[in-house]
Amino acid sequence: MTPSMLEVDVAAIGTGQATPALSIALAARGASVVVFESGLVGGSCVNVGCTPTKTLRKSARVAHMARRAHEFGVHVGEVRVDVGAAMRRVSQIVEASRNGLESWLGGTAGLQLVRARASFAGREGDRFVIDAGESRYLASRVYVNVGTSPVVPPIPGLLEAAPFTNETILSLTTAPDHLIVIGGSYIGLEFAQIFRRLGSAVTVIEVSAAVAGRETADISARLAAMLEAEGIRIQTGVSVDAVTRNAPGEVQVRLASGETLHGSHVLVATGRMPNTRGLGLETVGVELDAQGYIPVDGGLSTAVPGIWALGDVNRRGAFTHTAFQDHEIVLANLSGGTRTADGRVTTYAMYTDPPLGRIGINETEARATGRRFLFAEHEMAKVSRAKEEGETIGVIRVLVDAETHRFAGITMLGINADEIVQVIAAMMAADAPYEVLRDMLPVHPTVTEFFPTILGKLKPLV
Repeated sequence: MTPSMLEVDVAAIGTGQATPALSIALAARGASVVVFESGLVGGSCVNVGCTPTKTLRKSARVAHMARRAHEFGVHVGEVRVDVGAAMRRVSQIVEASRNGLESWLGGTAGLQLVRARASFAGREGDRFVIDAGESRYLASRVYVNVGTSPVVPPIPGLLEAAPFTNETILSLTTAPDHLIVIGGSYIGLEFAQIFRRLGSAVTVIEVSAAVAGRETADISARLAAMLEAEGIRIQTGVSVDAVTRNAPGEVQVRLASGETLHGSHVLVATGRMPNTRGLGLETVGVELDAQGYIPVDGGLSTAVPGIWALGDVNRRGAFTHTAFQDHEIVLANLSGGTRTADGRVTTYAMYTDPPLGRIGINETEARATGRRFLFAEHEMAKVSRAKEEGETIGVIRVLVDAETHRFAGITMLGINADEIVQVIAAMMAADAPYEVLRDMLPVHPTVTEFFPTILGKLKPLV
């Protein structure tokens, strides 16, 4: 049976952070738009990423602060965590976010949301053929926003041991007795701390010499020490040889060092891969790189005119905020703008508690450029607001280009770091010299009031 043929101006594949706002904006401009989604509307962020994990992190933090209550003169008695109730709160917030997004899409005139897996099926003239369910669509422009999925490494016995990923672990309703985390990068460390605070014993295994390998050695060491102080065991520089599940709630992880770890559950946090398999991109001439990502130019266009790749799948930033900015770049350029993702400043946070915030380059990356930089740091233990809050873990480190006096980057581990580092991001976006921030009048008592003090200590980076 020949599928029906429907003609539209724009097709969007996937409903991660880039495409809903873009599709709605294009529909408002008069375009006929179809949006395809084979899974849950909202992509990773809403369903298995930012929204649920930061919601669960809050429950874990409340438990942690309750255990510390005596430090503030408050006595609460025994602290018990109802993980099932915490997960129900997670589900409620996720569902509200997803339902709101579905209503927004569904209530937009000129936009059709199709709940089916879409794939390219060649071209007809200057339009692209897309198959979805029992229908076939012709579109003049296509935006691919299919995201990524967790990687499960080929460790003997791992698949048979039914490991959790960052997506499936959110189905738990009780805390694991002993969670073994394979992977000591951002996702692994966030979940390690969350489940430790929810009541689990936790061990983190990282094959590299340090956790959070994108950071300087000192920051990695501070993160490890912070987590170990909460009772998390961290083993670096060692790989996993095999995993065995003997019975429900009993798993063995054999390390290359010869040691065998005994736990109840395994979480794999060793990276992600693009969801481009089966998308039919080859039928329209879009080539993938060696890892399966879609190469794009600064305007997020593929090598095939009329097809753009947005979000994680284009390898220009694996974050919700970079995906959302992708849609802003595309929308601006469709109106005659010249925005580009080329030169986009590194911007992210790791949501341990306290969080790590990063904007721009760090000291290791600065030294590798061969240019001259100014550097200053300030321990959080010397920040009055941090002492008042009882949150003295961490450090603030700032880099300034010695020639231009423009900010090159900030690394901050400490209370509200994810918010505070954006002060430097705004300065960089404004192309303002560091003296503007040094000479500002800050509010007291805050953490950001120490920027003038910190910048007054700038010295050549050696």
